[in-house]
Amino acid sequence: MRRSMFVLPSSITMASIFCGFSSVVMSINAAGATPERFFLWAAGLLVLAGVFDGLDGRVARATNTATEFGVQLDSLADVVSFGMAPAILAYRYGFFQLGIHDSHLRAAGWAACFVFTACGALRLARFNVQVGAVDPRYFVGLPIPAGAACVASVIIWRPTPPASTLHAYAFAAELFLVGLLMVSTLRFPSFKKRAGSPRAAMLTSLTIVLMFAMLILFQQRFFVGFFAAYITLGLLLNLAWKAGWRGIEPPRDGAENLETVH
Repeated sequence: MRRSMFVLPSSITMASIFCGFSSVVMSINAAGATPERFFLWAAGLLVLAGVFDGLDGRVARATNTATEFGVQLDSLADVVSFGMAPAILAYRYGFFQLGIHDSHLRAAGWAACFVFTACGALRLARFNVQVGAVDPRYFVGLPIPAGAACVASVIIWRPTPPASTLHAYAFAAELFLVGLLMVSTLRFPSFKKRAGSPRAAMLTSLTIVLMFAMLILFQQRFFVGFFAAYITLGLLLNLAWKAGWRGIEPPRDGAENLETVH
C-alpha cells in the first residue's frame, strides 16, 4: 500500500501531460467550417492540465511521497502542457488562417509563440534552481501554468479565430507580454502554501466559494477576467512595495523555502 502511494502523484502528473498532448491534437484538428469547438476543447484541456498540476504537489505533500523523480517529471510535464501546447494552440488559433495570405503576420505569430515557449522553459529552469532560496509565498515571475491559462482564457472567451490582422497582432503582443512576465523578477502571489490559522483557512474557503460562484455567473468570461485580475494584482503589489508600502509584507529573499514539491 505504501509503495502504491508513491505512484499516485506521478500518475496525476501524467494526467497533466495527457491533457497537454490532447490539447495539441485538438489544435491540429481545428479545421473546416467550425474550428471553434476544437479550440474550446484545446483551451479547456489546458485549464484541466493546470488543475492536475496543482493537485500532484498537494497529493505528494499530503501523503509524504515527494521524490526527486517526481520533481523532474513535474518540470517536464510543465514544458509540454504549459509551454509547447499553448504555443501550438495560439499559433493555430491566431495566425495560421490569416497567415496564409499575410507572410508578415505568420512570421510575427511564429516569433510570438516561440518567445512564449522559450520564456516558459527559462522560467521553469530558474524555478528549479531557486528552490530554497526565495520566499515561498511568492513566485518569481509569472508561473508558467498561469501563462498558459492567459492564452487559454482568451480562446475560451472568444473561440472564433481573429478575423482581422489587427486582432491577430494584438494577440501576438499578448504572447510577448506574458512571456516577458514569466522571465521577469516581479513577484506574484502563490497560493500553494497552506493557511496558517483558522481565520486564514476560512478566508481561503470563502474565496474558493466566491470563485465558483463567479464561474457560474460569468461562465466563459470568468477565466480572462480572473487572470487579468491576478496579473494586475501582482503588478500593483510590486509597484506598492517599490513605493515603500508595507501593508502586505514583501518577499524575503534568502529565506528558507518550506514548500515541498514532488
